[in-house]
Amino acid sequence: MEGELQVRVGKNLRAYRLKLGLSQEAFADVLVFHRTYMGGIERGERNLTLRSVERIAERLGIDAISLLLPSAAAGDGRPAEQGLSA
Repeated sequence: MEGELQVRVGKNLRAYRLKLGLSQEAFADVLVFHRTYMGGIERGERNLTLRSVERIAERLGIDAISLLLPSAAAGDGRPAEQGLSA
């Protein structure tokens, strides 16, 4: 069973990806993940460590906390903070 934070991180990452106009595969390349692993993260199926969340945030140029905040997951489709520019 997925945890609430897992799902939130996945939704926030999906919001960042869509804002950047990237496919899941291209976004996975930016984050240095395999595309199927990235899909699992976006669906909230992967239980990331806090260090993994930090690494992802570093690669996106954002604060890690923005991946944990509910703003993008709340339904407006916007990430909590801007990072990489499209």
